[in-house]
Amino acid sequence: MTVIMLIFVTALVFGSVGTPLVRKLAFKLGFIALPKADRAHTEPTALMGGLAIYIAAISALLLVTILVALLLPGNILGLREFAAILSGASFMAAVGLWDDRHALPARLKLTAQLAPIGLVFFMGVRVSLPLFNIGIWNEVINFIITAAWILYITNAVNFLDNADGIAVMTSATTSAIFLLIAILNGQQLVSILAAGVLGASLGFARYNLPLPKSTIFMGDAGSLFLGFLLAVLGIKIRIPTNDIQITWMTPIIVLGLPIFDTALVFISRTRRGVSFFQGGIDHTTHRLTRLGLDKLSVALTVSVICGALGLIAIFITQATLAEAYVVALTLLGLALYILWRIEFKASYNFRTGRTPVKVESEPVKTS
Repeated sequence: MTVIMLIFVTALVFGSVGTPLVRKLAFKLGFIALPKADRAHTEPTALMGGLAIYIAAISALLLVTILVALLLPGNILGLREFAAILSGASFMAAVGLWDDRHALPARLKLTAQLAPIGLVFFMGVRVSLPLFNIGIWNEVINFIITAAWILYITNAVNFLDNADGIAVMTSATTSAIFLLIAILNGQQLVSILAAGVLGASLGFARYNLPLPKSTIFMGDAGSLFLGFLLAVLGIKIRIPTNDIQITWMTPIIVLGLPIFDTALVFISRTRRGVSFFQGGIDHTTHRLTRLGLDKLSVALTVSVICGALGLIAIFITQATLAEAYVVALTLLGLALYILWRIEFKASYNFRTGRTPVKVESEPVKTS
């Protein structure tokens, strides 16, 4: 517990102190997000917050774990896996930082994300389904499922970085839930990673929340870094006191909001014939704004939703098979109902934030 607290406090302090410094550096280097028609912000804003999050989290994790390894040899378990996770997360941050500067094509950015996924997979971060026993194909299937999960969650958090404080509050709340579950189940690796994410996110949140306005954005460097680590936490979390038939749904529920938001945007843009990879103001958070919530209220609402889902996930870890599936089906039904209300039943303006363009037909000429 002492190690976890040290990592959390170190990341929190580094994030709080480092973010203003990185903001000044961003303006000097020209890392600035300019207002665009498909973005919510309306004035130039520093775009290197992800670097501050990365430095805070990585520095805390490395400094404290090295210190513990020196003072208490053998106390830190799984160092190779730990190193692979930090290396993969660093690669994700680098891809995001390059994209912030040079705007990588979406397919190239997705392809680049496969490298860190392959690294952590072969070091033990994997979804293993005991349903197949077909030799090498079992590894292929497990890799495909692992890659699909990490790509989805990583980019779901990236897509949630669409308004002030949304992605960082999502990361802070979900990592806090993972931290609590890990502590309750004695998982050292998950605990220290979650503590680093939580501390760095909270340290950065003060400058990213609309208080009264965000002064720096995390950019893809921060959202890809945080999303990758949250995806890894979802894979590594274990509840040995309950059946895997129940506990498999725990990380899905914890990360339910980014999962729902990405599905919503995909469905909405597919219905309109719009590319999924272009920007837009059609996310869940934008629709909450159109319901009348201000920016801070939206960020806090997102955190409350993630917290509520986290509490449900904690209940699932202790539930019986019947209780777990009743709760899961209830959540699924609620998600489908919300999807219907805010997408299929809602007006075009509410869904997209835009007024539909009327195409007037030319009058038919008669002789």
